[in-house]
Amino acid sequence: MSVRATFIAVLVVIGLTQATAHADEIPAEINYLLTTMGGSDCTFIRNGNEYNAEDAEAHLRMKYGRGKRYASTTEDFIKNLASQSSMSGKPYYIACNGEEKTESGTWLMQLLLEHRATGQSKEREIE
Repeated sequence: MSVRATFIAVLVVIGLTQATAHADEIPAEINYLLTTMGGSDCTFIRNGNEYNAEDAEAHLRMKYGRGKRYASTTEDFIKNLASQSSMSGKPYYIACNGEEKTESGTWLMQLLLEHRATGQSKEREIE
């Protein structure tokens, strides 16, 4: 292989690596919601089964990765991906600190509004 062909091959690999890394990025607000959920002591209830917060975070990250086209805003992410099972249509629930369970969409929207109220979040739409 010539030096020029090697150089071009290296540039292509670098370009593909950067494109893949960019595609895997999660917008700041969504990442905040998922990280906060994953670090909580809450129980996530999906299709009647209980999961710990870390498993809930992993599940919703997977759903975002597969369905980000349905999440052009953080609100769309909550409504379209993080509120109910795409398989059964049943709502997801979250139960925290012995409190009664609440629908995950309501819990996440409240968390988002609190986050925005602190002024830390400038993001509104995902580019």
